[in-house]
Amino acid sequence: MNPSQNSVSALDPDDIGSRIDPVLARSWLLVNGLQYDRFQGAANSRADIVVLDIEDAVAPKDKLVARDNVVRWIAAGNRDWVRVNGFGTQWWADDLTALSQVKLGGVMLAMVESVDHVTETAKRLPGVPIVALVETARGLERISEIASAKGTFRLAFGIGDFRRDTGFGDQPATLAYARSRFTIAAKAAHLPSAIDGPTVGSSALKLSEATAVSAEFGMTGKICLTPDQCAAVNEGLSPSHEEIAWALEFFAEYEKDGGQIRNGSDLPRIARGTKILDLARAYGIEFNEEYDDPDHMPAPSDTYHY
Repeated sequence: MNPSQNSVSALDPDDIGSRIDPVLARSWLLVNGLQYDRFQGAANSRADIVVLDIEDAVAPKDKLVARDNVVRWIAAGNRDWVRVNGFGTQWWADDLTALSQVKLGGVMLAMVESVDHVTETAKRLPGVPIVALVETARGLERISEIASAKGTFRLAFGIGDFRRDTGFGDQPATLAYARSRFTIAAKAAHLPSAIDGPTVGSSALKLSEATAVSAEFGMTGKICLTPDQCAAVNEGLSPSHEEIAWALEFFAEYEKDGGQIRNGSDLPRIARGTKILDLARAYGIEFNEEYDDPDHMPAPSDTYHY
């Protein structure tokens, strides 16, 4: 049996996650829209965001059934996301028409290659956040414009299709330019940081290493292919205990010195420390806040785009 086919049933039923703000979401779990019986297991997983997939995971002959499954699930009150078929495909318009009738969390739009792909989708789903999944060389060349498009909520890197399109390998150095473009485009457009593509396979070490690469390139989310990948991705994209300890130590020293800017390195360190502690709280990471005095925090969290 394929390990991914048994991943939901193998989860600890008491280890139930909860959805968080998609601005901060780390693990974006793709779930085959044809497999309705797995939706609840995915909802109970450690995924920050569940994305019901009616695009690549579903054969053309099964698209209508998968779409109906997803609409039924969301109509029942589940505010999950949906990966829809790309602009220009024969299914795109019907996907959006069906989803416009229910209150979904957002959409991940496949094969985004231009601003129009996002803006036309946004017109049909007003107010619904759109993750632009960029998966081709053509899309990467236009990524700054896509990031700035009205309706783009976050960028996501479709690694598999990008590699097929370009012939690139999967080594971090090979994809460094592409990942850098995602991060820079997101920051320049004042978007939350980009979402990295998935890691194929069941190796825990490979997933851990790949997640560390995502973090190294400033990407704060990652697509997951099975529920059992989510916990590792969440951990890898959260502040580490070492980072939290550094932030607390820095603020303790800062307050001890009077809470005044001492040199040119203080402002960047204040920003970094504030971001680390804000994210730790958002992700429910427990730490001793003895030195965290909100009356002396010089950098309000809402000035930073994670």
